[in-house]
Amino acid sequence: AMARPRQAPQLLLAILVALVAIAYQEKKKTFISVQEVPASEAFVVTTLKYVTREFNQESDDKYNFRIVRVLKVKRLVTDHMEYHVNFEMRRTTCRRLEANNCSFQEGELYKQIECFYSVFVVPWFEKYKILRKNCTNG
Repeated sequence: AMARPRQAPQLLLAILVALVAIAYQEKKKTFISVQEVPASEAFVVTTLKYVTREFNQESDDKYNFRIVRVLKVKRLVTDHMEYHVNFEMRRTTCRRLEANNCSFQEGELYKQIECFYSVFVVPWFEKYKILRKNCTNG
């Protein structure tokens, strides 16, 4: 396996391990922190890539969708870490599971939706699980 750049310093890992231990001792979901974070943050970027891939795999649409705009990202830390993300997606000209650099559909095939996803994340293991999701036509 290729070594990934250490995006999570050991200190951060140690702190999170301690938080998890504290949370489990209390035998309940301890509310530790909730914070708005920028969409440009490395872990948010990889989480959004995962969400986009999952969305397109499950979609019945002939075409891929991709994120146009990230509206809000919140990071929740309890006994685990979650990102709560609001974003807008738009239908592209790429067929399902095709290449990435796709332009957006215009005219009759134009479609934009707004989504909320709640994602369980263990970023340094690149492990994700979608907890809740909801998309509505914008």
